Formats: sequence, structure tokens, C-alpha cells
Amino acid sequence: MFEYYQEAWDELTAPGAQFAMKEIEVRGVPIRVFEQAPPHMRFVWELAALYADRDYIVFEDERLTYGEADRIVKSLAHHLADELGVSRGDRVAVAMRNYPEWVLSYWAIVSLGAACVGMNAWWTSEEMAYGLRDSRPKVLIADAERVERVLPVLDDLRDGDEGQPIHVITVRHDGALPDDASRWSAVIDSASAPDALPDADIDPDDDVCIFYTSGTTGFPKGAQLTNRGSVHHLLNLAFMNTAATMAAAKAAAAAGDEPAPVDEPAQNVFMAPTPLFHVTANNCLLQPATLTGSKLVLTYKWDPARAIELIEREGVTNFSGVPTMSREMLLHPDWKTRDTSTLRGMGGGGAPVQPDLVDKIDKSLSQGRPSTGYGLTETHGIVTANSGSLYVEKPASCGRVVPCLDAKLVDEMGHEVTGPDARGELAVRGAVVIKGYLNRPEATADAIVDGWFHTGDIATIDDDGCVFIVDRAKDMVLRGGENVYCSEVEAAIYEHPAVAEAAVFGVPDDRLGELVAAAIVPTTNEALTEEDLGKFLAGKLAKFKIPERMWFLDEPIPQNANGKFLKRELRERLIT
Repeated sequence: MFEYYQEAWDELTAPGAQFAMKEIEVRGVPIRVFEQAPPHMRFVWELAALYADRDYIVFEDERLTYGEADRIVKSLAHHLADELGVSRGDRVAVAMRNYPEWVLSYWAIVSLGAACVGMNAWWTSEEMAYGLRDSRPKVLIADAERVERVLPVLDDLRDGDEGQPIHVITVRHDGALPDDASRWSAVIDSASAPDALPDADIDPDDDVCIFYTSGTTGFPKGAQLTNRGSVHHLLNLAFMNTAATMAAAKAAAAAGDEPAPVDEPAQNVFMAPTPLFHVTANNCLLQPATLTGSKLVLTYKWDPARAIELIEREGVTNFSGVPTMSREMLLHPDWKTRDTSTLRGMGGGGAPVQPDLVDKIDKSLSQGRPSTGYGLTETHGIVTANSGSLYVEKPASCGRVVPCLDAKLVDEMGHEVTGPDARGELAVRGAVVIKGYLNRPEATADAIVDGWFHTGDIATIDDDGCVFIVDRAKDMVLRGGENVYCSEVEAAIYEHPAVAEAAVFGVPDDRLGELVAAAIVPTTNEALTEEDLGKFLAGKLAKFKIPERMWFLDEPIPQNANGKFLKRELRERLIT
């Protein structure tokens, strides 16, 4: 199968072909770019005008066409530019669950050449304050829940020597408005929206989005995604899908098989069950759905029964979430009674997919195949992709590296390791590597060396170029697709006066992949319970970061000669 994949790859990237590439230099780093790449993300939204009469967003029982969405985007873009002075290089923060207003705000912001700051909807007031201080947006667009969380810290953010005049636009919020705020309904007038977006001069390397990743030092880092990176990520997605389809056709022709009849839908339908403040949903679902005139199905919260119902009702063709979601749907009793035959693809990323789930998906879809991808915020989304027969053949692999990235394995000193049994940290270089971390030059220099981004994941690469992620170099828990850095949680735990030592690590969980766990040594004179510590952490950490399993020890946590906690040894002792 992989020989046909390579043939398809070579044909698609040949000179003059659809995905032909050239080399340029960006920030002193040589990179490959697609010759036909659009210059920026505004161009992507402007293309969507071609689909005016098609359904665009379905949220529960609400529905918007592309044409209706276009008028709202234009109305909001003019309000931001004309009334609030937002322009190229500014930032606008968005803090809400997956409402249609998230999508509409995103396109209005990036069409101005400004950067959308996607704030984690799980964040506490304290975490929201940090993100707003760090990104310094001119405007915050927030739903009712996030408005209530930001109100206690809003005056502090606006006052003082380094205060910032943040204007607030509230979404689905009936409460009293804070000072210098307006409601979405008062801002949007789609009936009288101008025929064109405000003028904007956008450079490919301008920031298009700031997404926060959990920090290894206690604070999240704002990853600076660019227009060039976002456009090339979109084209990488298109390339990997096209190459896999061509390879399957070549394999069938070589075997003398008749192509299976395909009932092509009138419109592809993407379901986005994961938060839009992550690249998994925003870059890997929202953006390609918009580019191709597809329908995007959003839900208020994750519920497998509701998801299956919407797959049947809306004719969903592509489901992409964390592996837990696919497994929960396949195990749900409604899966056998609802019509899910429209599904062509089911999978996603955000966490490793167990090989047994690949087989279950492949056998459960009447017309579709399983798929996965490995990626990071720092690469605008996917680094690799694997789907269909290629995935079934190598279910433990996350696939080949996308065409506009170079990849290598490095040892602890950063030196490349090669050979048939080479194993090292995966490092990548190319158009989709972020510009850096906002206001964090040292963190940027540590992560990106001479253009090579060090992923923190230990991998091997086989003779077909397929990547296998085998371990994690970073001290991190991957809980249901959310990265939780252990040092951040440990720092919060250590603020409790009754804690002498604390070690945070992940423990296996069938549903979420991993749970956050902690081993704690209390001080000799203090009593401490799991309930006490949970309440203490509730105001300091988002709920998904708070340890769900705790052990209180009466002896010191084991350490190595350098004084580092032996977490792997500790975890194995506690969970066995």
C-alpha cells in the first residue's frame, strides 16, 4: 500500500502539480511552501461567499447559512474597526463555549489583520486575568459564564500603570453590563451590513491567532499562529486526504478491483465536538469546513447520545474528536439504533488512539474509514496524518509527516540520531511552526532552535516514513485531549501551607486516556484531606487540571541523585 502512497505523493508535489512547492526563507529559516498558497486567512473567508445559500453552522436547533454568516461577520468587522479601532496587529480575545458567535468572531477578527486570542473556556478568573494581561486585547468577546468570571478582575486589568482599556462585547448574556461594554445584539446589524469587509493590509507572517498552551513553569504560553502557518496547515490537510485517496485508487487498480460505488453527499458535514479554542477544532475542523463549503455542527457540550442523534439528523460525514469520544459513541446503545451511515471518516487526535479502536471504527462504519493525526498547537495542527487502509495496516503509527515539514529525531543534547533503530525526540521545521511564544523569548528560544521546533515527544520513524510516538519527554498529562503540565499543578498545590512535598503525574483511564493524579506528603503538624485540597485548588486551577486521584504519604517522595522526584517509579508503586 505504501508504494502507491509514495507514487501519489510524488505526483501531487511534482512541478506544476496541484501541490507543487518551492523553497523560501522566513525569519532566517529555509522552508518549503506551496506555490498556490493563498496569502492569508481573510482570503479563505472571502472564498466562502461562493457558498452563500448552503448551511454553514448548526448549533443544537439553530442554523445559519454562509450568506447569513457573511453578513454578520461584515457587521462585526466594521464595528470592531470603525467603532473600536481594531486594525492590523491588534488582538481581540474570544472566551466562550462552542457557540456560533465564536466562529463569526474569529472570521471578523482575522479579516481585519488582527489576531484572535482564543481563551480557554475552562479557565478560572485568575487564569483569565493572566491571559488578558499577557495578550493585551483591545476587545473581549465573551459569553455569560466567562463574563461572570472576568468581572471580579476587570477593574484591576483596566487600572494601574499597565492597565488596558478592554472593551467587552457580551454574548448570550442577560445580566447587568460592566462599564465600557455592549451586547452582541446591539453590535450586530446584519440587515444593514456593508457589502464589503473593511480594507486590510495583511502580511503572511502576521499573527492570526494566539492559542494558549499549558506552561511548564506554572503559566500558559501564548503560541503565535500566523496567517502563513494557518494557510499551509489547511493545504497540508487537503494534501494528506488527497494522497490517501489516490493511493487507495492506485492499489485497487493494481489489484484489478472495481472501484466501490460512492454515494457522494450534496454537502460534507463536519461535527466539531472539541473546543474551538484549540487547534484540534479550530484549525482541523472549522477552517477546512469553511474552505470547502461544508456544514459545521456544534454542540453545547459533549454527550454521545446527542452526538449520535445529530449525526443522523444532519447527515454528518466527518467526525473528529479525541479518541474517547469515538469509543463512547461506538459503545452507546443508540449507535445500533440510529442511522450513522453518512459517516465517511471517524477519528481525530489530541490523544493516542489505541490500535483496538482503529479496528472497531473500521468495522463499525458502513461507508467510512478510521483516521488520526498527531500534532500540536505549535505546528498549527497536524504534523502527521494516517487514514483508511494505510491506518489499518499500521494502527500504531500516527502517519507520515506533512509535505511542508522537515522532521528529524534528536538526543538529549539536540544532536540528530539516525539508523534503523533510532529513537529520539521528534523535531520539525517548516511553514507551520509558530512564530514563537508571546512575550516569552526564553521559552521560544528553548523550544525553537534554528527553526527546529522540539515537540517533547519521543518517536521512531520506519522505512516508509511513518512516525510512531513511543513516549513523552515533557512532564505532562494528556487528559481527554487537554495538556496538563505537572509543574503548573504542583506549583498550585505547594501554595497550601499543609503541603511539604507534591508530585503530579498521569494515571491510565479508559475514558479520558489519563487522569491527573498527585502524591502528597503533608507537613508534620497539619492534617490534610483530598476534599480540603480540592477546594483549595478550585479557585486556582481550571477544573480539568485538579487531581482526580490523590495519595497522602507518610514518607518522603523518592528522588534520584539530582534531587528529582522518581515519578515513574512512584506511579507504578501507587497504582499497582
